[in-house]
Amino acid sequence: MNIFFRRYISEFVYGAVDGTVTTFAVVAASAGAGISSAVILILGIANLIADGFSMGASAYLAASAEHEGSARDTQKRASPKIIGSVTFLAFVAVGSVPVLPYLVDVVAGSKVPSTTLFYMSSALTAVAFLTIGFTKGKVGNQSPWREAAITLLLGAVAAGMAYFAGDVLAAWLGVQL
Repeated sequence: MNIFFRRYISEFVYGAVDGTVTTFAVVAASAGAGISSAVILILGIANLIADGFSMGASAYLAASAEHEGSARDTQKRASPKIIGSVTFLAFVAVGSVPVLPYLVDVVAGSKVPSTTLFYMSSALTAVAFLTIGFTKGKVGNQSPWREAAITLLLGAVAAGMAYFAGDVLAAWLGVQL
């Protein structure tokens, strides 16, 4: 396995899982509230850009603080700039998976039923979680299938919470879209 990927696997997993969870949370909450594909796409992309940058910047700042506060053996330390960049890129790249069906629907003007789009997003998101976990297991010399299952389970719990929150809040607030 690539040395670069082994060195930065934790940043990849951190960014990819958070990007997928938060973007799917936006999709799930929006779908639960009955929001249109175009609005879901806008909210999802806004999340990818803003939260992705925030995650990357936070990873960079945390790594910089750790780097400055530790022994000056910089050859063994990972670059804070690379840490921030890997976190951001993983967040945006993998985190974009949940909005792909909505992107296709809006760009193609296909008017696919919202339930179908949500099921497609859910399936793609599940594949993303499984892939992240499997990759983590392979790189970390752990059971890839166990790590895939754990990652999928954690992602599903977060997604369910978001969908439920969107559904309940929309009903409680009397939002009709």
